[in-house]
Amino acid sequence: MGYLRDAAARLLTSAAAVLSTPQPMSQPVTVKRAEPGMRAYGANPGLELGGRGRRLHAIPATTTAINTLIMAYGTTVVARSRYLCTNNPYAVAAKETFVSAMAGFGIKPSTLGETKDDKAQVQELWLDWCAEADADHLQDFYGQQAMVSAELFEAGECFAVEVDAPGNSTVPLSYRIYPAEMLPYQNDVMPTSQAAPGNYIYMGIEFTPTGERAAYHFYKRHPGEALPQSALSDIGTIRIPAEKVLHMFRPIRAGQQRGIPFTLSALVTLAMLDLYDDAELERKRVAALFAAFITKNPQEGSTPDSPLGQPEQDPVTANMVVTMEPGATVELNPGEDVSFATPADVGNSYEAFQYRQLLRAAAGFGVPYAEMTGDLRQANYGSIRAGLVAFRRRVTALQNHVLIFQFCRPIWVRWHDVAAAMKPKKLPWTFSQYMKDRAKHLRVRWIPPKWDWVDPAKDIAAEKIAVDNGFKARADTIEEQGYDPEETDARIISDMEREEEFPRPLNTGQQPPADPNADDAPAPPANKEPTDA
Repeated sequence: MGYLRDAAARLLTSAAAVLSTPQPMSQPVTVKRAEPGMRAYGANPGLELGGRGRRLHAIPATTTAINTLIMAYGTTVVARSRYLCTNNPYAVAAKETFVSAMAGFGIKPSTLGETKDDKAQVQELWLDWCAEADADHLQDFYGQQAMVSAELFEAGECFAVEVDAPGNSTVPLSYRIYPAEMLPYQNDVMPTSQAAPGNYIYMGIEFTPTGERAAYHFYKRHPGEALPQSALSDIGTIRIPAEKVLHMFRPIRAGQQRGIPFTLSALVTLAMLDLYDDAELERKRVAALFAAFITKNPQEGSTPDSPLGQPEQDPVTANMVVTMEPGATVELNPGEDVSFATPADVGNSYEAFQYRQLLRAAAGFGVPYAEMTGDLRQANYGSIRAGLVAFRRRVTALQNHVLIFQFCRPIWVRWHDVAAAMKPKKLPWTFSQYMKDRAKHLRVRWIPPKWDWVDPAKDIAAEKIAVDNGFKARADTIEEQGYDPEETDARIISDMEREEEFPRPLNTGQQPPADPNADDAPAPPANKEPTDA
């Protein structure tokens, strides 16, 4: 331990010598304060996304309002979306998947403010009117729901305009669906003189000074429709009051006035993939052609009467064009030769590249990859169920926030007002009774179509356990299947009463249990004698 004491003594001596030596005045240290929004330890921004370096230079940093973007690009975006949703098979499949999930066979109302008997009368009158809801008589009210869903996917918005129905209608009320193109995107199309005093028109919508919608200025005819010469004078806009128009769209930002297609974030990827597939398909087609070319020396000349094919001459450019066909043999002119480009083969990367790009497109469309492509090779029960749960949650939100709130709910209210004023025989109350307690009569629950179970046996067992243990109401389970609980109970009672007319239950394939006291009852089996092991 002696060497430790010696080392400590030497250290103390050196420290004392340093302290006793006069030190020069230290220079002041200048601390550079970081600029606002910059890190003190470097030039990188405190919010990395706010940087302007090479990595982030390609990301647009525009602060243009969403309405200005829609006004500038809305026409082009909708046109391209409609083209791909008509011609691209993946976009078509994504659209059909969305529409079938969004509307299905119809989102149906179940009135909550009526008694049992009154509800039956109201529902019966509503069902009769649904067949007359379309002003063009092409579909019923639930078909219009599917049309609205399709327009939302393709164009991002559509309109339902109230039209006077014939006097012999069940309820004199009908609606016509207008596509997004019927409302101008540009402000210079509508003369300001069409607006009411003090109002202004923006992208076809007339607003009051307080920002409320007063009217819509629709084209009289679709701007892309080929019209006869006699109808050209009918081109222009017409003002329809806002209370006659239902505008359906999903706002993605506060203050948004018009809709954008649900396909927006996926169409560029899918369009480029479509072009790539066409090029790859054409390359494979050309490679599969088997053609022979006969060349001759210049001094040999050509044989005009040759039975072999000859190059064709383009009538416009006068150039010789060789048409390639399977099994063709073409004789070239003297001195001519044929050479082919040899692009690199994609090899084994084609399938993986396609898979990733289609995943990207499916995410943009908001539909499951398997539904859009039909590719179930890598799917299993767990992955399909997880994907469908997220998809159903997204669609359920859209059903309630857009289709029900913006389309079904106001039509239900307007239908009640018109029906009560008309006083049809099937209504259980008079107009004065309706107006006295209008809010009660308008209470309704909209029941969407059922979601098909991935594994019905497991899902039904889980629902039964939840109902039996009081964690869930039986009515909720019935509504999730797309049915009205009261109507379901009434049909069950009707089935039970009808089954009493039969000697055995209709819901089983077994005979009723035999009476043990009957003379012809089978004797119970005799006990067998135990046998030695």
